Amino acid sequence: MTRPITAGVDGSEESLAALAWAAREAVRRGVALRVVHAWRFQPHEALDAVNAGDADAQARWARDAVAEAARGAAERHPGLDVTTDVLGGDTVESLVAAAADAEMLVLGTRGHGRVMGFLLGSVGQQVLVEAARPVVLVRAGDRPSDEVAGHEIVVGQQGAPEDSAAALGFAFETAAARGATVRAVRAWTLPPVFAYSPGSLKLLDEAGGLEPYEKKALATALQPWRERFPGVHVVEHVEMGSAGQVLLSVAGTAQLMVVGRRAHRTAVGARIGSVAHGMLHHAECPVAVVPHT
Repeated sequence: MTRPITAGVDGSEESLAALAWAAREAVRRGVALRVVHAWRFQPHEALDAVNAGDADAQARWARDAVAEAARGAAERHPGLDVTTDVLGGDTVESLVAAAADAEMLVLGTRGHGRVMGFLLGSVGQQVLVEAARPVVLVRAGDRPSDEVAGHEIVVGQQGAPEDSAAALGFAFETAAARGATVRAVRAWTLPPVFAYSPGSLKLLDEAGGLEPYEKKALATALQPWRERFPGVHVVEHVEMGSAGQVLLSVAGTAQLMVVGRRAHRTAVGARIGSVAHGMLHHAECPVAVVPHT
């Protein structure tokens, strides 16, 4: 069964930008668009004093707001299959469940680590950590004009081929739907001398040094995706530096930044990795956070 692209809306400028992005992507991929609002009765955060204690009034407002947003998307994209849902219960659980049934979940973000609307405080991070499918974060100032030739799909690759397979797959699928170039970025740093094992030294020697070794590792990771998507142009980008710094150095010409996500469990809760966190803080383009499979 083909999954829809799901957009979360709450009436904010950020969420409407996310909905517009999701609708364009659904058209490109030829899939349906599902518009959802995660709602729970909140007497202290109601629309106005009259409805402060009226759960039915709030529920009607939520349904009307979602329906209005969906109508706008349908009018802009005639022929697009658009459905709506108001999700009750716990906000994080509702959005994570919506993501599980979707090709991707698209949400609005103001940037600088603050995800707005129904994602307040730690909720946005919890959704990113728990979602089993890609989550795309879109800023209010997102411009469709950035989705043009010359603006690339930038994806980070690290470790062994399987470590970044999910992120690479998402990047190539998106590029194929858009006719865009994929810029695959692999950053590397000089490891401590004592970290070298005899086996790794042998591999480095056979590759001709550190940088050729890293280039070979990136080429190996990309090979199956090049074969699967022969029409997608690929730029292989290997550079010395931290992954976050190198990715941000090319973000200015990106129409989408794709990063992998491996959740880190700590004493204070789950956290996304530092690279994904840095992209959400600083990249101006939409950012797709793809869980490792």
